[in-house]
Amino acid sequence: MNITVIGCGRWGTCIAWHLCRIGHDVTLYGLPGAADVKELMETRKNALMAIPDELSVTTDLDCVKGADVIVISVGSQALRTVMKNLLPYELKNINFVLCMKGIECDTGKRLTEVVNEYKDPSCGVAVWIGPGHVQEFYRGVPNCMVIDSEDDALKQKLVGEFNSDLIRFYYGCDLIGNEIGAATKNVIGIAAGMLDGLGLSTLKGALMSRGTREIARLIKAMGGNELSAYGLCHLGDYEATVFSKYSHNRMFGEMFVKGEKYDSLAEGYYTVDALMVLKEKYGVELPICEAVWQCLYGGADVREAVTMLFTRALKDEI
Repeated sequence: MNITVIGCGRWGTCIAWHLCRIGHDVTLYGLPGAADVKELMETRKNALMAIPDELSVTTDLDCVKGADVIVISVGSQALRTVMKNLLPYELKNINFVLCMKGIECDTGKRLTEVVNEYKDPSCGVAVWIGPGHVQEFYRGVPNCMVIDSEDDALKQKLVGEFNSDLIRFYYGCDLIGNEIGAATKNVIGIAAGMLDGLGLSTLKGALMSRGTREIARLIKAMGGNELSAYGLCHLGDYEATVFSKYSHNRMFGEMFVKGEKYDSLAEGYYTVDALMVLKEKYGVELPICEAVWQCLYGGADVREAVTMLFTRALKDEI
């Protein structure tokens, strides 16, 4: 299979490495002048991994011509720009696979909805989500992930082509739930980091339980299966997001509490803003997500936000 991966960040590079490793013809595309692309082209490695000689790296977007699959791994808020940049190529009969987790801030749209605005009807779109860190995959530590799509044939094909001894894929059964669950786990990751920063890490158990219930309600309100929140897209990704030292979102939350700057991408920062759009649209209570938003965007004190959650009206657990 001829595959173009758009995005030379840590995850995009890892995906390209994995797909090349299992025998696909892979080209990794990055923006001209970007430091990560320059490093890969000059040294064949980045801070986390080295890439094989057979993996092509380019800054020429013409590499999408002739691709069977275009894998996109960029910041979620940049997806619309990527799709606009692809319009002149008039791509047909190819498939898009989205490997980022987020919601568009301005519109509250899921990422597949953004792609559907631009792709030709002959093209399919799928999402690749679930737990795992580049550092661990590169060391040979396996994990389980999910591929989902509204197109069952495409889903079956991608799982068959991408499955390996390193990543066991499951067939997703709820595109809405899997997209929302994957995006929102990053917000819970930020909340977990805030608890770490406050020295309240023991509350992570409660955060995981209540956070999953909160997101399950949202998924159901949006027309998805609330049980998806308990799968690999959300709860199954908590260890990698809520506890791992490699989690950007958890680290962002911890450093935010400590008043320290964090320069790496933490998708949950943007997702929680988009969640406030969905909260109003679907009339769903999202107390944890709203507390995170108040801290990040509203100037609320983090410790006071935790206290506010504890003083909410008492209620049944389930």
